[in-house]
Amino acid sequence: MLHFKPRFRGNGNFGLLQLARLSEQRAGNLLARYSLMDFAERILLKTVDFIYSKYPQPLPRKEKLVNCKIISHRGEHDNRSIFENTLKAFDKVLDNGIFGIEFDMRWTKDLKPVVLHDRNTLRLYDEYIDVNETCFSDLRAAVPEIPALEEVISRYGKRLHLMVEIKQEAYPEPLRQAAILENLFSELTPEKDYHFISLSPEIFSIINFAPKSTFIPVARLNLKSMSQAALQNNYGGVAGHYLLVTNSLMRKHLDKNQKTGTGFVDSENCLFRELNRGTEWIFSNNGVKLQTLINSSLRQLS
Repeated sequence: MLHFKPRFRGNGNFGLLQLARLSEQRAGNLLARYSLMDFAERILLKTVDFIYSKYPQPLPRKEKLVNCKIISHRGEHDNRSIFENTLKAFDKVLDNGIFGIEFDMRWTKDLKPVVLHDRNTLRLYDEYIDVNETCFSDLRAAVPEIPALEEVISRYGKRLHLMVEIKQEAYPEPLRQAAILENLFSELTPEKDYHFISLSPEIFSIINFAPKSTFIPVARLNLKSMSQAALQNNYGGVAGHYLLVTNSLMRKHLDKNQKTGTGFVDSENCLFRELNRGTEWIFSNNGVKLQTLINSSLRQLS
């Protein structure tokens, strides 16, 4: 029986200062898991975020503020007192009146869908458990904080909008797994209550019960190809970093009755910029902060 207590909690957004604080061995392990390309991309995006946060933006119209759809990325977490992709992280979203949550789904060995970003538990819990090679009962005994997808849907379905990220991983029994998901989402309405998102949109072919408008490809630096995939396959839209989602690209998707989402918005100026230009979903690691800004702005307009 697997059993341990969590020790090291990382947040997945490692910077140079955080890396310097790690032991030499852990730094080596970290670099083995995150390529130099990943580090370069993270530094670039952090720099862009800082620059855009300094550009003043006009206060959006009341209608845009009221209809603002903030998506809390992996829930409201700091990976110290509240951990990502857990019920505590999602409860904080619900308690603060935020529109929705984004979370990651993976499969256990006995084909139980669970909510976890990584393939294994090493980054968050400092112990290696391969989710795909572990039965749910053993995973639950070892790391009770990892929720089953069923628990998340039961607790937050129709109360929060669910952005479910489907990871690129093996599907040993695709028809059975699709049937499991269909049953879990059967009480929810596609598009209205949930979307499926993925960095690998080819995985959408597994989900044979939901309309294509429920699928949202997510881009890293490959926004052009993801946008084309969304347009060609009549998906519900596309999501990516706000720097790359240009106004002309947004118009292309709007013309096809598709929506756009941008991330990761963390400042007032970035928030107002996205609302003013018509972004549908605003993904953020600081959803409570953004919702507080929205509420304050609405009081200012009252």
